[in-house]
Amino acid sequence: MDTTDLTRRLTALTRDLILIPSTESRPEDRRRCLSFIHNHLEALPGFRVDVYECQGYQSLVAMPEGIQEPAVLLCAHLDVIDHPDASVFQSVVEDGCIRGPGAGDMKGQLAICMELLREFSERTPLPSVGLAVTSDEERGGEHGVRYLFQDAGLRCGTAIIPDGGAIDRITVEEKGILHLHFSVEGPSGHAARPWLAANPLDRLMAALTRLNEYFDALAGPIEPDSPEHWWPTFTVTRVGTENTTFNRIPGDGFASADVRFVPPDTAASMLEKIRNLTGPGIEVVPLISAEPTHLAPDPLFVEITESVTGRPARLSRVSGGSDARFICAFGIPTLLSRPDVGNLHGEDEWIGIDSMAIYYRICRDYILKKLGLEPRPDSGTGT
Repeated sequence: MDTTDLTRRLTALTRDLILIPSTESRPEDRRRCLSFIHNHLEALPGFRVDVYECQGYQSLVAMPEGIQEPAVLLCAHLDVIDHPDASVFQSVVEDGCIRGPGAGDMKGQLAICMELLREFSERTPLPSVGLAVTSDEERGGEHGVRYLFQDAGLRCGTAIIPDGGAIDRITVEEKGILHLHFSVEGPSGHAARPWLAANPLDRLMAALTRLNEYFDALAGPIEPDSPEHWWPTFTVTRVGTENTTFNRIPGDGFASADVRFVPPDTAASMLEKIRNLTGPGIEVVPLISAEPTHLAPDPLFVEITESVTGRPARLSRVSGGSDARFICAFGIPTLLSRPDVGNLHGEDEWIGIDSMAIYYRICRDYILKKLGLEPRPDSGTGT
């Protein structure tokens, strides 16, 4: 396959996937997206496709017949961030990019994984390569990758997750994650007589201010050109109350926050610090908890990345999290990089088309060399 044909196929498949609003609030569209992928993969000769479900979230695993534990497993997720207006789930091709919700996180990378499997399906015998696709990564991955590896017993020699870093930047560490829910209650009262009732929202906002000040003091110097900001962060993502009356002191308050932390802190030690700073009377409940993840990239993957891109590969620490933590927990080497992407979680999220072909070649060449296979004469995808 030449580069033009490859980019055409990757672009068309990515745009088809973007059209399906496979978000947390649209379970039927997540299922429709999984069926779309299933239909593509089940047509590949020699592959079997198994569908799993955990707590309403579906996953699929495509594997060559007769292989239970592939040497290399590609991993991707089909779910994307919610947008209130479903009409934004369209795409445009401009300035060498595919733009649309989920383009870079990670419908474009999912298309790459599907196309890699299609190319490998044309070989005899089939290479020991599989693909796992999940539908809950954006809400924590507990019912997707965690379920597949911990409960369903999925295993592999090496995993590739194109969901972090950059095309020449391979992730070696990810911060730990806490998604927290804060709640406070108190006696309600008339807003004209605030001295008669302690406002729960005042107590909640004061606690959030203390937490922001604590984490702000931990920040290091920000270097705009560096992807590394290797210190803990605290981000308030939602604040509210059940109260709907302007002249009433509310009887409750709630907030949500996203916390990222680095070693030597653990999820338990960071939660204890936050509860101590929050103070009495405010409940803090962790919704998602993940320890920092250390990844050890295969030197061969680094070598292939440098060879294909023509520039040195950088090993980096990142603030974002991924499903890699569930796979690394079983001692499985996990590789984390991706094509050029931007505006992630925005309506105009994008992925670079040329970089998709380059990343395709990185993964393909790595897998072939890892398995001791020669490239096919018609599979060139030069940069």
